[in-house]
Amino acid sequence: MSLNVEKTMVIYGVAALAACALAGTLVGELLGAAVGVDANVGGVGFAMIMLVLVTHQLRRKGKFPEASEQGVLFWSAMYIPIVIAMASTQNVVKAVSGGPMAILAGLGALTAGFALVPVLARIGEAGEPLEPLEPLEPLGEHAVNEKQEA
Repeated sequence: MSLNVEKTMVIYGVAALAACALAGTLVGELLGAAVGVDANVGGVGFAMIMLVLVTHQLRRKGKFPEASEQGVLFWSAMYIPIVIAMASTQNVVKAVSGGPMAILAGLGALTAGFALVPVLARIGEAGEPLEPLEPLEPLGEHAVNEKQEA
């Protein structure tokens, strides 16, 4: 019985991922239509942001068990290959030669990213600094004997 419940929880994690992927695709398609592009604009990114927010909220409420996280972790390992595969289907040369809009969009995203670094750095509580590392000593016979005596 316990094994069945665990498998069900993994499926719930994959279902959360699938729901976020569908919602992200919808948002990306709507954004593409709004800017006049016949493509999904940022759907995978929106999906990942939604997944992070949804799973964070569920964890805080204690409604996202460890087994459900396994379903999400499996597919999160696939995120980079999926993004690379999606990017490889884009015709970058045609986009850049079609006008300055692609360059402006890239520069806008870069500027926004740099501008948001200080904002994101202020989120959360300040952590304690790490303890300084002790220099490594060569472990000769003398050093080993001293450590055993101490």
